[in-house]
Amino acid sequence: MDKKTLSRDGTSLAYARAGQGPAVILVSGAMSTGGTVAPLAGLLARHRTAYWYDRRGRGGSGDTAPYAVEREVEDLAALIEAAGGEAALYGVSSGGALALEAAAAGLPVSRVAVYEVPFADFSEGGAGERAAYTRNLTEALGQGRRGDAVELFLRLTGLAEEMIRGARQSPMWPAMEAIAPTLAYDDAVMGDGLVPRERLSSIGVPVLSLAGSASPDWMRRAAETVADAAPEGTYRPLPDQTHMVDPNVLAPVLTEFFTDGS
Repeated sequence: MDKKTLSRDGTSLAYARAGQGPAVILVSGAMSTGGTVAPLAGLLARHRTAYWYDRRGRGGSGDTAPYAVEREVEDLAALIEAAGGEAALYGVSSGGALALEAAAAGLPVSRVAVYEVPFADFSEGGAGERAAYTRNLTEALGQGRRGDAVELFLRLTGLAEEMIRGARQSPMWPAMEAIAPTLAYDDAVMGDGLVPRERLSSIGVPVLSLAGSASPDWMRRAAETVADAAPEGTYRPLPDQTHMVDPNVLAPVLTEFFTDGS
């Protein structure tokens, strides 16, 4: 990240920019930095000015306490200002929840696209599982057990225990532990884990909610529900894609959606 801007509370935000044309800001999800969405940004930059950044507490960005979701919305406001005063947003996973919240908060956003925001249907008892995750995550981070916090997240995503043990031995583990405190931030962004229908109903710009056709049913249902809740929402499945979506498949769909609003 070769550029910096300041959020309202003085937090330094590291970001990068490429391309020309109307701005689109990419928002990464949990356990990731701006580098995670950089390949997609490079593809979008063929048609627009793409911005990607390290969310607070990650990579080259600062982390001013205390945390609140509102501070991350202010971070996006600062980036939008740096981008010229208006931008489209794309968010992946919990980063999608943040992008939707920014739009609902009235930031100068032209369009919002999200991919597989992990809102859940708690009709089968999932509320208890989510509450336990929040409780255990808070305890682990409060006691400085960053590795345990990462394990909790990986387990929540459905990763097998054998793979979690392997991850602990991987070269990536120290970097994962370094940003483990931000898991609490993504947990806060996700709220109670349900689609915030009333909040989404206040979004006054087009919303594109995407999911992979090879992803679990609950993720596709969540994506459809997001689209239904937004007044100008559209749901679109991406054939043969999972949560680890291929940027080469995603980029043309996003480019078409964002160009419609140019």
